[in-house]
Amino acid sequence: MKTFHFLMAIVLLFACQQKQSTSLEEKRFTPDWESLSQHEAAPEWFADAKLGIYFHWGPYAVPAYGSAWYPCNMFLRGSKVNKFHEGKFGKIEDFGYEKFIPMFTAEHFDPEDWANLFQSAGAQFAGPVAQHHDGFAMWQSEVNPWNASDMGPKRDILGDLYQALGKRNMKTIATFHHARNGQRNAKNPDHWGRNGYNSHYPYAPDLPTATTDPKLRKLYGNFEDIEEFNQYWLDQVNEVVDKYSPDIIWYDSWLNLIPEKYRMEMAAHHFNNGLKNGKEVVLCHKQEDLPLNMSVLDIEQGGKKDIYPLPWMTDITLGDTRWMYVEGHPYKPASLVLRNMIDVWSKNGIVLLNVSPRADGVINKEQRGILKQIGDWLKVHGEAVYASRPHTVFGFGPASSKDGSHGGQSSKIEYTANDVRFTVAKDKKAMYVFLLGKPKAGKRMQFRSIGGFHRNIPPGKIKSVTLLGSDVKVNWELTPASFYITMPDAEFNDMAQVFKLELEGETSV
Repeated sequence: MKTFHFLMAIVLLFACQQKQSTSLEEKRFTPDWESLSQHEAAPEWFADAKLGIYFHWGPYAVPAYGSAWYPCNMFLRGSKVNKFHEGKFGKIEDFGYEKFIPMFTAEHFDPEDWANLFQSAGAQFAGPVAQHHDGFAMWQSEVNPWNASDMGPKRDILGDLYQALGKRNMKTIATFHHARNGQRNAKNPDHWGRNGYNSHYPYAPDLPTATTDPKLRKLYGNFEDIEEFNQYWLDQVNEVVDKYSPDIIWYDSWLNLIPEKYRMEMAAHHFNNGLKNGKEVVLCHKQEDLPLNMSVLDIEQGGKKDIYPLPWMTDITLGDTRWMYVEGHPYKPASLVLRNMIDVWSKNGIVLLNVSPRADGVINKEQRGILKQIGDWLKVHGEAVYASRPHTVFGFGPASSKDGSHGGQSSKIEYTANDVRFTVAKDKKAMYVFLLGKPKAGKRMQFRSIGGFHRNIPPGKIKSVTLLGSDVKVNWELTPASFYITMPDAEFNDMAQVFKLELEGETSV
């Protein structure tokens, strides 16, 4: 009898496995837009997350000068960066970009410390720029010989950080910028020696970037056939997916340079790997490089000017303008960063915040200080952010909506306490009112966007109003025309305040 039960258990187990395998096979994505459109672009966990952190870090951090485009600009003869480079390191013929790699030591890189820092800042996901335009991979690669595990740090930067993030139950992101690494101007003399849109490294027969060395040409993206590069592009992304299974893959501009065939293969591989590992994965892009029915739109250094029906993302940097560590470059005040993030959250957006480590692996005290201020604020006010959804209007106020450098609005708008933003709890049991500054006690503020006449009423009857982080009494009034809060005599936060409207049932005025 025991033998019979044992055999039946084996049969049932096999049947369940076969059923699960068949189910997965049925769900498998094929590399065509119709199949890929069945993928959920923004799963609930992603819409809930609101904040992630990544970092621009690689050999380009060694000179700590100019920008993350140093590898390109150093080869533009006569440019400011070229003059700096040749004055400090020598002629580009003698000191090419590859010479920076042994100097990229990362001896202070501590993945546990970084993961703690990102988590304490309130990030729900994190990860590196897996590869920038420069062609240097930040993971242990068998495809790309120019990688951090074999050279420079001799560490699997991406893998080590993912391991530390996993201990903290944080999601992971890998960002790719290497579509532009491919050399597309070798046969176009009109573009020789110039900074072209479609290739990161300038090309001219007399430049080191024209190398035909079998190994070095891979760093400079100098392939005889651009189709060979396209496959190389895809193989690297697939390698990261296969080895590390990131929850999010994010692409910089110029993904449109990669033919649709390879983009579809990339997406199908990422989505199928998510199915295999039981993950709801995300794919992010800029401009119109991927269809919105299967991916999330990102706007660099900016945001939407109004509520967007789909979850979207913006990538912003702590540096005033720079993405990599540049000696002496100023950082944005924490208040400016946070207030602009609140604006993004009120419009159904997610923030990807960039930090800039030094070449030795130090994230300096200035950036740590900003992250601490943001994290401390989120510890008190996080319930108004995480798992929130937009109100029927995002808010109001006198701040002007300046255009961003890459579309949408700027990420450096100066807000005040007169600028108001809203979010609503996912379960609709609370609505949150943000003041993007420090108000004056005793001031009676009017919120017509919550008043009945404007049909932007909360999704439930207001039971009470509290100031998050304080136990002082808040006086409020809801009339047929508007809603009012009298600013209490409280110790307001220097960056932003949040009033919580506890809701119950249907609103009737």
